Amino acid sequence: MQQKEISIRGVDPLVFLGPENENWRVLRSGFASLHLVTRGETISAKGSVEDLGRFEEVMRMILWHAERYQSLSVDDVDRLLNSDESTVMKQSQKDDTLVYGPGGNRIMARTPNQQTLVDTIRANDMSFAVGPAGTGKTYTAVAMAVAALKDRRVKKIILTRPAVEAGENLGFLPGDLKEKLDPYLQPLYDALTDMLPFDKVADHLEKGVIEIAPLAFMRGRTLDKAFVILDEAQNTTVAQIKMFLTRMGRDAKFVITGDATQVDLPRHQGSGLVYAQRHLHQIEGIGFVQLTASDVIRHRLVRAVIAAFEKADEQRENKEQKKKNT
Repeated sequence: MQQKEISIRGVDPLVFLGPENENWRVLRSGFASLHLVTRGETISAKGSVEDLGRFEEVMRMILWHAERYQSLSVDDVDRLLNSDESTVMKQSQKDDTLVYGPGGNRIMARTPNQQTLVDTIRANDMSFAVGPAGTGKTYTAVAMAVAALKDRRVKKIILTRPAVEAGENLGFLPGDLKEKLDPYLQPLYDALTDMLPFDKVADHLEKGVIEIAPLAFMRGRTLDKAFVILDEAQNTTVAQIKMFLTRMGRDAKFVITGDATQVDLPRHQGSGLVYAQRHLHQIEGIGFVQLTASDVIRHRLVRAVIAAFEKADEQRENKEQKKKNT
């Protein structure tokens, strides 16, 4: 058994430990084989050479994160416990700020796959981001759209979703069409107000610089010099996604996001997102990025929920396959 002393000098101990030491508890649970003790600005660790080496690596990432972002949550600690230092540090060597939000809030890619999505959007006029809930698909796409608008690379932002109920019925909501659809489109409003002042968003919406509308409103249009995001694309039919993709005009950027495991269409209708993945992946100028549960940046339990569902789906598919073979 060996011992290591690691200094956390330069990082606020309250930020490092977290409220009521919750960050520290998550870190300790990730290294149950080590004996860890905090003394002021020093952490003492005892254990095997291999475990100590990995602990030092994780600590370097955690201290870097706390210093760079002036914050550290249990979700950050949990994610870094499962991260590779070389990948995390490689990201730190570039200016990874996508856009500055209200109060100087820096919006940036938070995982390697999110950075891949950023690079893919920059390199291609049409990009697909596919993955489970909470992986930052839409949020990253909206950040890229706001950055493009601020840099005047596009004249407007268009955010759209197919109006497919996820177990609810829009027709029974009160109000006119806009009032019925606004709650459904709320996640897009939320992302925008994280990146632009509320009054600026309202002004852009009033002037048509930013447009948020259901997918049916895209029919018959040609979208020039616009950054267009189709969200929840798994709920498009094949005909709808063909209609949408052919709206692309000159100097436009299209980003299509969705989760192929959460299709709310009737059983007899195929998903346009799945169809596009199957038939468009070899076309030059179209990029595809697959995000996974490791990219989840919501509460750490979301990652566990996704993993449990994926395991259950795999077991069900294996049973079905066995039945077919017998």
